[in-house]
Amino acid sequence: MILSALLTSVGINLGLCFLFFILYSILSKQPGNADVYAPRLVAEGKLEQRNNFNLERLLPSTSWVSRSWNPSEEELLLRAGLDGVVFMRIIIFSLKVAAFAAVVGLCALLPINYMGSQIFIDFSDLTNKSLESFSISNVNDGSKKLWVHFAAIYIFTAFVCYLLYVEYRYISLKRLAYYYSSEPKPEQFTVLVRGIPKSSTDSLSGSVAKFFSEYYPSLYLSHCMVYHTTKIQKIISDAGKVSRKLAHLKSTQKASQRFGRVGFCGIFGPKVDLLDYYEKKLEDLEEKARKQQSLLSGKEVPAAFVSFKSRLGAAVALHIQQGENPTEWLTERAPEPRDIYWPFFSASFLSRWIGNVVVVFACVILTILFFIPVIIVQGLTNLDQLETWFPFLKDVLNITFISQVITGYLPSLILKMFLYLVPPVMIMLSSIQGYVAHSQIARSACNKMLWFTIWNIFFANALSGSVLYRVNIFLEPKEIPTILAVAVPGQATFFITYVVTNGWTNTSSELFRLMPLVSSYMGRIFSAETGENFEVPSLPYSSEIPSILLFGLLGITYFFLSPLILPFLLVYYCLAYIIYRHQLLNVYSPKFETGGTFWPIVHNATVFSLVLMHIIAVGIFGLKQVPLASALTTPLPIITLLFNSYCRKRFLPVFKGYPAESMIKKDRIDENNPAVSDLHEKLISAYQDPALKPTRFSGRTDGHNAPLLASEV
Repeated sequence: MILSALLTSVGINLGLCFLFFILYSILSKQPGNADVYAPRLVAEGKLEQRNNFNLERLLPSTSWVSRSWNPSEEELLLRAGLDGVVFMRIIIFSLKVAAFAAVVGLCALLPINYMGSQIFIDFSDLTNKSLESFSISNVNDGSKKLWVHFAAIYIFTAFVCYLLYVEYRYISLKRLAYYYSSEPKPEQFTVLVRGIPKSSTDSLSGSVAKFFSEYYPSLYLSHCMVYHTTKIQKIISDAGKVSRKLAHLKSTQKASQRFGRVGFCGIFGPKVDLLDYYEKKLEDLEEKARKQQSLLSGKEVPAAFVSFKSRLGAAVALHIQQGENPTEWLTERAPEPRDIYWPFFSASFLSRWIGNVVVVFACVILTILFFIPVIIVQGLTNLDQLETWFPFLKDVLNITFISQVITGYLPSLILKMFLYLVPPVMIMLSSIQGYVAHSQIARSACNKMLWFTIWNIFFANALSGSVLYRVNIFLEPKEIPTILAVAVPGQATFFITYVVTNGWTNTSSELFRLMPLVSSYMGRIFSAETGENFEVPSLPYSSEIPSILLFGLLGITYFFLSPLILPFLLVYYCLAYIIYRHQLLNVYSPKFETGGTFWPIVHNATVFSLVLMHIIAVGIFGLKQVPLASALTTPLPIITLLFNSYCRKRFLPVFKGYPAESMIKKDRIDENNPAVSDLHEKLISAYQDPALKPTRFSGRTDGHNAPLLASEV
């Protein structure tokens, strides 16, 4: 790619960023858009609505930047939870790495690359020359200046490892402090028990009570069984929709709106009094739900939430094999009640194992299919290849601006559009693996999305000329450094445009929230429901964290290969810092709290990026005929992996579970805490399936609203 094509891409995306900022600044001031740009504040009743028109509403401003910048980390912790704080620490960590890399890369390495003579540079026509002149490829073979790159790699590795240690330690301490400061919560006293064996004499509920009363007589408190409630959940969901329509009809002042047709899209069917129609339908749905509830008695799923009198008692049951058969009485950490994903409680040990196998095959197939857009994208970056594929476009491709747009902007845009389809697929695949918590699904999808993007965005694009036609390179480990050294530097300019298109523009569009805005307007036009009916979204960690880490991988690997990418990464991280702070404070509301357990994923991905950089460096120094530098770089990945092993043993256990010391201290602190006694009483119903709770949509107060299934004790 030539410099002019890169500048064209930067210009287009910079214009889009400014357009998004201006539109957001204006649209967010309109009272009707509050549920789009500040849904959390609306739900919490903290947004002041001003309906009086004034000219300021139509003028863009930057006041939102200062409002997002000012809150401290403690305020952010109160608003977004520890996961929100850790998410921002990921951005800050990445920003520090990119800033240090930019100082070293731009001040020391870029001038050496640019002043090399390996690639001929015509200074009179610089804008039409390849950007490889700014990469290490331009340094002369055997040049002593390559030792500057060697020293920079060692210094940069030491700096990143230091930051990783500091952040791991800080977040682990923050996690313990958050645990000590938290109020008593149901998940701290409860474990999920699955694989409950059937008994010829007792029900599943009776088996649970008998087992834990016998083996944990002084610790066992109560339990709550799980039932098949898929049909009931569907009925209650329909009842909720009808209830909201009914509320809208009752709030309207126009009698004409209370009469209409109930057929398809309100067009077909007889004209009826909608108020009477929906009241009758709501009562029917409630009765239907109660009937389904009554059919569940004695039909439990072999799973139960078992609660204990202390945190230590729950931890003991969690970490010890309960039965002689290791596939029975399986215990796992209970999620928060709001975090539970109910559909897969009935999955057996075998079905979950089969589900995991199916998901592995599905991920492999998805990865292979994604090679199609990668091949298309790589063809667009090469005009000669594009003219070979489509000779009839030769005259069009000779137009300078069009060729610059096609090679500089279009490839990243196409890849971006295909990537939009991947996160929902990863969420779906993770949800069929038998996880029982939304947070578990999010972490699993985060891992899948991370390695999918690393392979399909980095490796498949960087090695498109090798990996797609030479699969056997992975059977030749000695050749991998050389192949990476040849292929990766040549894709630097493509990844710069990728950072600009998928980094700058994507982050700016996160602020603009185009799809929620369109959905809101469409809802006002076509929906009969009240505008107050909206769900406060939560931050999609499973897609955002992999995106940040992919850019971190690009920054680390291209740090010494092509430092020109670093200023673009700095701009991206600065945008991400201020925009995501704003979104966490005003838009997103946490749906679960994992206590910062996303950080180990970040640590592992960063270590992988460092090791990959070292492997590429070994190959580069070998190609550049500096064998001593190549040999001296070889210990670096080993040292980095040893550092990673130390961090895993030093900090990772805190993220897997809280230590006994902390739990005993917490139990002692809460000995005289009346909140614990209240919690013990609430534990009986805390983990009851929402589908089994009494329905109250119609406002009836008779016995028809009483729960049919009492919680087990």
